[in-house]
Amino acid sequence: MDLSPIWLTLKLAAITTLLLLLIGVPIAWWLSKGRSLFKTLIEAIITMPLVLPPSVLGFYLLLAFSPQHGLGKWLQDSFDVQFVFSFKGLVLASFIYSMPFMIGPIKSALQQLPASLAQASYTTGKSPWQTFKSVLLPNIKPSLLTAIVLTFAHTLGEFGVVLMIGGNIPNVTRVASIAVYDSVEQMDYAAANNYSLILFAITFVMVISVFIFNKYQAKSPLE
Repeated sequence: MDLSPIWLTLKLAAITTLLLLLIGVPIAWWLSKGRSLFKTLIEAIITMPLVLPPSVLGFYLLLAFSPQHGLGKWLQDSFDVQFVFSFKGLVLASFIYSMPFMIGPIKSALQQLPASLAQASYTTGKSPWQTFKSVLLPNIKPSLLTAIVLTFAHTLGEFGVVLMIGGNIPNVTRVASIAVYDSVEQMDYAAANNYSLILFAITFVMVISVFIFNKYQAKSPLE
């Protein structure tokens, strides 16, 4: 059994989750603070991957970053950067496709925090960023962990969007979900089962860990 698709998938999921954690958390904080038409538009765009067929998103990413024209040609000519049929393309597609799984839970958790929590922090002289980092984030640890795990697990199972922009290049873009599809196409059900079992086991352990952690966090100190 070739384990390279598994390692590539784990690498992709880890990088995507880290990038979304660094970029998505500040976006979630910004979206949670008040409402405006512009914020509604941004939130709608972020949420689109939840309802949009992955092949549609992958197709438009393929068109946008094709080295033959448009943005893709400019990136290729100016910076020698190519996203189509490359690991960088998988990261880009996964970042966009998994964005709502990181931003959604964090934004909802921040909105549910009492306003008095931030106001009390401001009275001590803390800036909005200091308040967010040292007061608000520690109070949404379960939601933060849930967002991280959902993002990681969702990236593990991506198929259509990564296939469209990355293709099926061994050791470059052939992730585990594509390896499962290939194995079934070749009627190699043993290999397909092995890949599927590994993905299932990883995902199950991550999800059950979140449930256990959240249950532990929900217990009062007296229990």
